[in-house]
Amino acid sequence: MSDLSKTLQKWNASFRKGADFDSWGQLVEAIDEYQILARQLQKEAQSPANSSDFTEDQKKTIGKIATCLELRSAALQSTQSQEGFQLEDIKKLEPILDNLLTFNKEFPFDVQPVPLRRILAPGEEENLEVEEEEEGGAGVGSPDSFPARVPGTLLPRLPSEPGMTLLTIRIEKIGLKDAGQCIDPYMTVSVKDINGIDLTPVQDTPMASRKEDTYVHFNIEIEIQKHVEKLTKGAAIFFEFKHYKPKKRFTSTKCFAFMEMDEIKSGQIVIELYKKPTDFKRKKLQLLTKKPLYLHLHQTLHKD
Repeated sequence: MSDLSKTLQKWNASFRKGADFDSWGQLVEAIDEYQILARQLQKEAQSPANSSDFTEDQKKTIGKIATCLELRSAALQSTQSQEGFQLEDIKKLEPILDNLLTFNKEFPFDVQPVPLRRILAPGEEENLEVEEEEEGGAGVGSPDSFPARVPGTLLPRLPSEPGMTLLTIRIEKIGLKDAGQCIDPYMTVSVKDINGIDLTPVQDTPMASRKEDTYVHFNIEIEIQKHVEKLTKGAAIFFEFKHYKPKKRFTSTKCFAFMEMDEIKSGQIVIELYKKPTDFKRKKLQLLTKKPLYLHLHQTLHKD
């Protein structure tokens, strides 16, 4: 069997696995499978012509399938599960993926492949030109809404356990002097121990809902993937604000904030912003600005 046939076979198996999880109601597993496959397809769709076994038209189709998988993942994570991309829509993609090499019909959905973007690994940005955070100048844009983009990787709430507490954090807004200039902003949320090691899966929010004056508004809820009582001493919840830089064609961390265990309590909380790179060990923290700009959160504790 050729490498191309093996690749197609692997993609088809992954697709069917995700669709099966979806139809069985195993939403977490379906989201994982869809997103893993979407990343593989996006990588192929964005590969240079001389290093791909697929034609440019086939790569466009591959990219569109990846977008549909991301849209279905977003629908599964939404509280309005009847809105957005449905399982019936996903099933229409299977014959296209099965017959990718001969598919020549119009794609059944009006979607576009995700544009080529680099998302840097932690620490990689340190080797690139650092954007200077200046104190002067407002740099804010007019009120605006962001276009619908690739959704995030939010996970559903864990099952409740007797005597255990779950935490939901709603990211309301972040204050930035140049909020209006941020392109495709989103948050990466992680829970780290005192040594900076992940205690839960890392989650990315969908793109922010709007920007207005000196604020980027999210109003997005994150379900922390560990019971509060099981978080280790010295742990912290990190919020990394990321945005796209068109000139450099990569997604960059602009700043970060974190919340320590003694700050977990129901209600509003406002936390300070720090300069990148993200310091998960909290050893060398530098405030982003002297201006009164913060990350605004709302916490809800669920106890069974």
